[in-house]
Amino acid sequence: QVQLVESGGGLVQAGGSLRLSCVASVRTSSNYVMGWFRQAPGKEREFAAGISWSGSNTYYADSVKGRFTISRDNAKNTVYLQMNNLRPEDTAVYYCAADYRFQIATTRSQYAYWGQGTQVTVSS
Repeated sequence: QVQLVESGGGLVQAGGSLRLSCVASVRTSSNYVMGWFRQAPGKEREFAAGISWSGSNTYYADSVKGRFTISRDNAKNTVYLQMNNLRPEDTAVYYCAADYRFQIATTRSQYAYWGQGTQVTVSS
């Protein structure tokens, strides 16, 4: 069983930045793909960014491309999401996800493990 704990959410003004962190209870370098999803009120959970187990490959949703950067530090079993130039429409609960697979996954059903989520609120 993999446990994921997110942190770093908060309230920020439009144009500001936040960095989310997700610490895993297992050695994530062992072929665990990691991803960040988000869920706004009244909407379905959607993929934001994903990263391969080695960190060499990343993938982003069009809505965050060029503003968000996903990275990982396998020595710390931690994945990050650097969010710049935030917009009010980025307001959501952000979830960290992990799965034991080789390639980056972009759909919710492809991830077996989830964190509890961290709230990000962007004011206009």
